Amino acid sequence: MNIIDELEWRGAINQQTDKEGLRELTESKSIALYCGVDPTGDSMHIGHLIPFMILKRFQLAGHQPVALIGGGTGSIGDPSGRTSERQLQTMEQVDENAEKLSDQMRQLFNTGDETSDIRLLNNIDWLGNMKFLDFLREYGKEFNINTMLAKDIVSSRLETGISFTEFSYQIIQSIDFLHLYQEENVQLQIGGSDQWGNITSGLDLIRKKEGAEAEAYGLTIPLLLKADGTKFGKSAGGAIWLDPEKTTPYEFYQFWYNQDDRDVDKYLKYFTFLSQEEIADLAKKTEKEPHKRTAQKVLAEEMTRFVHGQEALDEAIQISEALFSGNVQDLTAEQIELSFKDVPALEAPRQEVDLVSFLVDVTEISPSRRQAREDIKNGAIYLKGERVQDLDYTVSEKDSYEGRFILVRRGKKRYFMVHLTGE
Repeated sequence: MNIIDELEWRGAINQQTDKEGLRELTESKSIALYCGVDPTGDSMHIGHLIPFMILKRFQLAGHQPVALIGGGTGSIGDPSGRTSERQLQTMEQVDENAEKLSDQMRQLFNTGDETSDIRLLNNIDWLGNMKFLDFLREYGKEFNINTMLAKDIVSSRLETGISFTEFSYQIIQSIDFLHLYQEENVQLQIGGSDQWGNITSGLDLIRKKEGAEAEAYGLTIPLLLKADGTKFGKSAGGAIWLDPEKTTPYEFYQFWYNQDDRDVDKYLKYFTFLSQEEIADLAKKTEKEPHKRTAQKVLAEEMTRFVHGQEALDEAIQISEALFSGNVQDLTAEQIELSFKDVPALEAPRQEVDLVSFLVDVTEISPSRRQAREDIKNGAIYLKGERVQDLDYTVSEKDSYEGRFILVRRGKKRYFMVHLTGE
């Protein structure tokens, strides 16, 4: 199947500048294409991942991916999707973020084959030394203010106001496309639906500089919405990051596993490299046995493996299974911390104390001694995953994980992390 046909089947194309021309081009030869990301933060999140999944599909189809880190554009800020000006970062912070994003790109795209590995470029390399008068004479002259004002990316900001800095962004991104076309033989730019105006501006600049017959194309990806109409990519706790220090592989796995039945088929098409037949089979299983969450499990496995690797996936599955069964005693202290970082955190001195006193006086997990005794006798109290029903049980460091904290469960789902203090 042609790469364009596959993307259409997956519902991954919003707009194309020349559908038939691009199909013919990709069928006739291997092309270079690019997608950019500005280093406004030190990690990408799954919203960034949407267009880069398309870049990965082109790579697997035999084309040459180019990831453009916007060290130059990121220093001024893209007005897209914003109602106010960005807070400018220091160049030192931009450079640091750019290096971290580059590392993430290498992990996602490098296969060990230099002929197909991603080319990583930073537009600060050609924008950073450009003189202001050269910018105006060589490029500013090619842009009509009326046309720029009509672009959605700018017109949406006219009521609230936009600085000349952010207004200039589409010119600078156009220079990027021209540079990559001339120096790297890049013929296609892809991006989110909000980048359509910037992409078409780049194509206009290429044709003004290289001639009307220049073979260059643009493609955008639809805005991905959940079944409830809200924007994809957020959880109750905020963004889902690719950096494992910001969003652990376990949390990443759980995000995908907990997707709505109504969305999972769409996400399998967008985010995995499974075939049409495999996805159709999973859709049938979701329809017949939704309680088994087979499709969500496959989605979670595919995405966690792709972003974090097999070892991290194995650990995420181990933690998930332990929490589901309640058998947390076999998890390490680090795994427990990752899994229960959002439960109530308490402190207790490093001492031996009877269980009733520990629950009431030391931690206040139980509201009264009568309630504590009742919970213990009814089997509602667990230490380190083990049920304790002995009223005379003594709590000590032996019940902790590596002497650092004690995990207490009261009832079916209420957990408490009790950190031990003192020597």
